[in-house]
Amino acid sequence: MFEPQARVRRAAQRLLPRMLLAMALLLDLSVWTGGAQAQMRTTDELRKMDQSVGELIRKVSPSVVQILVSGYGQIEEEDHGNTGVVIGRQRAIGSGFIIDPSGYIITNAHVVKGAQRVQVVLSSANLDDSSDGVLASKTSLVPAQIVGVTSEIDLALLKVDTAGLRGLKLANYRNLRQGESVFAFGSPEGLRNTVTHGIISAVARQTDPDSTMVYIQTDAPINPGNSGGPLVNVDGDVVGVDTFILSQSGGNEGLGFAIPCSVVNLAYQQLRKFGHLHRPEIGISVQSITQPLADGLKLPRNFGVVISDVLPGGPSEAAGLRIGDVLLAIDGKAAGSVPYVAFHLMSRESGDKVHLDVLRGQLKLSFDVALMEPPRDMDQIAALADPEKNLVPALGILAIEIDKKIAAMAPDLRDPFGIIVAARAAGAAAEVPLTAGDIIRTLNGEPMTTLDRLRNALKALSPGAAVALQIQRDQKLMYVAFTLD
Repeated sequence: MFEPQARVRRAAQRLLPRMLLAMALLLDLSVWTGGAQAQMRTTDELRKMDQSVGELIRKVSPSVVQILVSGYGQIEEEDHGNTGVVIGRQRAIGSGFIIDPSGYIITNAHVVKGAQRVQVVLSSANLDDSSDGVLASKTSLVPAQIVGVTSEIDLALLKVDTAGLRGLKLANYRNLRQGESVFAFGSPEGLRNTVTHGIISAVARQTDPDSTMVYIQTDAPINPGNSGGPLVNVDGDVVGVDTFILSQSGGNEGLGFAIPCSVVNLAYQQLRKFGHLHRPEIGISVQSITQPLADGLKLPRNFGVVISDVLPGGPSEAAGLRIGDVLLAIDGKAAGSVPYVAFHLMSRESGDKVHLDVLRGQLKLSFDVALMEPPRDMDQIAALADPEKNLVPALGILAIEIDKKIAAMAPDLRDPFGIIVAARAAGAAAEVPLTAGDIIRTLNGEPMTTLDRLRNALKALSPGAAVALQIQRDQKLMYVAFTLD
């Protein structure tokens, strides 16, 4: 009577391994199918990311330029006993970007330092980023004019006469966040149209506690030749201008620095309008407060900013500010750092008033101080130059003879004679290594005291003749030499 049940048990025992095997196969199939689907989803996401990056590159690249500079710079001399400096021919390659479709280009000041000729390589507006497209892409080499330079911020503004350009938009600096993805465009080591990717390592890095500048720090690979190129966010807006790296090898080590877009915007507006920065001041100098400084001066706090100098006769002295005052706030906002104070003042107009809150010991005081613009000697001298009367065509300069009036406006003269270069002009007969503010003292050993003497000396030279000028530049005497075309 129990035999049928036994047969059922034996059948079940034989069937169980097969069922387990089938279940295992089904489970493996399910796992494999799920894994394949997950891998497909990951691949799709990566493709979407690549497509987004590709669209960004196609948007930004036509606005990025390569800058070719030829000019003259200081050549190292072994004889340290000489008081003169020898200037020789140099070439440089940098990067830049179009900030306005009418042809204005932003780059670093150090890229065009000493430049006598600046050329810009423009990319095609319809960039094809495929290998065939890149190899077949067209570029154009056009001359560029230096509109303005500020060595203090290390920015320069160029202008090309080319229509149909595409400009890049500057980002809002306040929206930048640490960890945000950024892309560096430029020509590292002369390799045009290169893009690298990284993040914002720090939104505000002060490399010197008493410097007025802060930088955006990034790990996006930056190398020599990237200088002046744009650092852009995922929207293709410029967050900064690539400027320098910290490196023991000379190449990228993940420590790149860019000038913030807020500073770039302010400098661009002023360079375009004036050719240099017009920085209104209130007649004070400030320094960062350190613990030793606070202890030594018995300051009421060990952080922030202290007034280290008050200009005699300036508006701050007139308002009642003193050396040693701790600056708490400027126009109601905490004055926590030297760069913040400097940028706030730079963004105001001459004649405006700023409200300062300070601590003097334990006493809190408030002052309203008017901003003034310090006189610029070269601005006053350049205003005296007449485009016809003061032109020296062979050198491509507007120049002014030094007389008693001019000597009083330029107090750092070694001797009360010579010719001051007021501005550069087009049409030079050679690439002449002169810049505004240079003082021509001699030509081939002969003193140059008047414009007529300088013009006649140049006319007497035959084409191909060598010219050696002794000049004063930044209170130093040096020789510059070139050949007339």
